[in-house]
Amino acid sequence: MCGIVGVLGHHEVAPLLVEALKRLEYRGYDSAGIATVNAGRLDRRRAVGKLVNLSDLLVHDPLAGKAGIGHTRWATHGAATVVNAHPHRAGGVAVVHNGIIENFRELRADLAADGYLPETETDTETVVLLARRALDRGLSPVEAARDTLARLQGAFALCFLFDGQDDLMIAARKGSPLAIGHGDGEMFVGSDAIALAPMTDRITYLDEGDWAVITRAGAQIFDAAGRLANRPETRIQMDAARIEKAGYKHFMAKEIAEQPIVLADALKHYANGGVKPALRLPENLNFQAIDRVTLVACGTANYACQVAKYWFEQIAGLPADVDIASEFRYREPVLSPASMAIFVSQSGETADTLAALRHVKDKVAKVVSVINVPTSSIARESDLALPILAGIEVGVASTKAFTCQLTVLALMALKAAQDRGRIDAATLADRLATLRALPGLMNAALALSDPIARIAKDLARAQDILFLGRGPMFPLAMEGALKLKEISYIHAEGYASGELKHGPIALIDAAVPVIVLAPKDALFDKTVSNMQEVMARNGKVLLLSDTAGIEHAGHGTWKTLTLPEVEPLWAPILYAIPAQLLAYHTAIAKGTDVDQPRNLAKSVTVE
Repeated sequence: MCGIVGVLGHHEVAPLLVEALKRLEYRGYDSAGIATVNAGRLDRRRAVGKLVNLSDLLVHDPLAGKAGIGHTRWATHGAATVVNAHPHRAGGVAVVHNGIIENFRELRADLAADGYLPETETDTETVVLLARRALDRGLSPVEAARDTLARLQGAFALCFLFDGQDDLMIAARKGSPLAIGHGDGEMFVGSDAIALAPMTDRITYLDEGDWAVITRAGAQIFDAAGRLANRPETRIQMDAARIEKAGYKHFMAKEIAEQPIVLADALKHYANGGVKPALRLPENLNFQAIDRVTLVACGTANYACQVAKYWFEQIAGLPADVDIASEFRYREPVLSPASMAIFVSQSGETADTLAALRHVKDKVAKVVSVINVPTSSIARESDLALPILAGIEVGVASTKAFTCQLTVLALMALKAAQDRGRIDAATLADRLATLRALPGLMNAALALSDPIARIAKDLARAQDILFLGRGPMFPLAMEGALKLKEISYIHAEGYASGELKHGPIALIDAAVPVIVLAPKDALFDKTVSNMQEVMARNGKVLLLSDTAGIEHAGHGTWKTLTLPEVEPLWAPILYAIPAQLLAYHTAIAKGTDVDQPRNLAKSVTVE
């Protein structure tokens, strides 16, 4: 959530800032703005809503300058208004901020006592007022920024720009990610490397507590103790074309369609094919001495963990706990020193997940992360990071990252079974073969897009929708409901099928569609019994199953969707495709913003 960009360049920066902010739209935002220094004078432009509004403003009221900062704001303190939009400015300093300043009320009272009064409702304004007061007291810009940072509590990524200083930016991070980009006599700052990709491939990631003095000649980075810290510069390989829609109407549609390819890439990376299939996970991922795994994540990633719980316990006989990251450390979990903690995050910057990781450090045998960004904070702070290899995911509603997370977690469960002697070579080879069949089965599932679009026109008229599943299909039911409500704004809930009679059945009538995820597996008959309870109460059932399942139980249902037969263990990976397509086409039918749904952010970097 929120996006930060800064440029010390050779050319007019306003168009560069806006273009970089467009690449951060996926993070979620409700207002945007930029500030520049031109001929020694600091000025800014801000607008509510989409970046096109800021672009329109800049056409009619241009902003010159070759040094500037920009921001896309996701409102926390204060409504989405121009006054509350970033950059914030007080006197000769402007600031953009991602995060939350927890002690802003105390700071605001202290500032007010000296006559520095707020004009906005935001916590961020205290930062810029502190810096202005420091400047008024005679401190230099660098000293003013350093003095300001020392007074802040909470999580933040910050970038400062000063009046009269067209060759200076100051950046800092604590709890929120920030990267510095290096050019040829130019320097850049961004919330992540995606924003900087067209301008540079040379990136330095700030560590926790770092702050940097940046000029066109380079960056001096200081750690939290004020010591000069030389952070490594890395080259990123980022195909800018992969951040484009490639002919699709939405990023989400493109990313749904990419799943067979990225899943095949992940499987190829982590497992050998051929005559003797074998796992290729890192050697230091060993489960022999592990007595329990604890999986921690938020949102869609948490549902991937809940599916993986079944796999670790059924395949490997290894006890598994699943926690929501935002609750994990507050319940004071009892952790075994022989346990493994697994943290799952697409961005690798999820604030709650990162805080949970730090909570378990030195309390467990190993900290492993399953992430999509190998350079992210969660990856860097883990003992071992396993990239899911999904590629850049722009749509706020996670699709290909979810199925790639499931795939890597499935391979980890197989490795645990192998290490613990719960699976022989022949069975392992068979399991890997059924996993490798998934990309082809996914292509067949994607072919259901047109019939799903027709069904979605009816779903779009519903006010409430229920998803049902049993076993590992239960977390997928919750994920299907989450996808639908994220982008269509229809209230939806996912339930374990057997829980229907314990309350939710009271909601059933002809106006409430019930989507049943039921491959013909060992639990199929029980799921069908629950489905019949819905139909007996005039409920509209959409049954998703394979040919055998539809033939056995499809009679009397409202609609059916026939999927390919799949190894029951891996059915959640395959059935994710129609669940995603149902959400996508329902949102299209309702006319909602598919890629950037209201109130949501792709990367949640504040608690």
